[in-house]
Amino acid sequence: MQTAKEIMTTAVVSVPPDLPVEQLAALLRDRKVSGAPVVDAAGMLIGVVTESDLIDQAKKIHIPTAITILDSVIFLESAKGMEREIGKMTGATVADICTKSPLTITEETPLDEIATIMAERHIHTLPVLRGSQLVGVVGKSDVIKTLAR
Repeated sequence: MQTAKEIMTTAVVSVPPDLPVEQLAALLRDRKVSGAPVVDAAGMLIGVVTESDLIDQAKKIHIPTAITILDSVIFLESAKGMEREIGKMTGATVADICTKSPLTITEETPLDEIATIMAERHIHTLPVLRGSQLVGVVGKSDVIKTLAR
């Protein structure tokens, strides 16, 4: 079974948290990648940002469903979810829209586990860590290339 080390991209396109969203969109387009790790000035992983995070900025806002009982309003959905959604829609920098503390894998993570994580958790970009150091990323395209061989 192949592992992340064998299929990962090592020439990682990473971005700083203060990068403006417009520049992020251009970078992803120009580099033909669907996401990027977000790293601080010391190079430590602090998040992941993807095309989906950018697309969230253009979607319609979803107002939570609520019911009224005896002059009380009860929300049937999380208010925190709506707050997060609005934050992503109005974000100006990568830090505003990225997923913080992302799920990561190691170089020894097998391909079937990577595919399972991507499918079940709807994750398309997995940072690969050696200890706490970012050494690569595995994206959907890396898995597809491997399966096509």
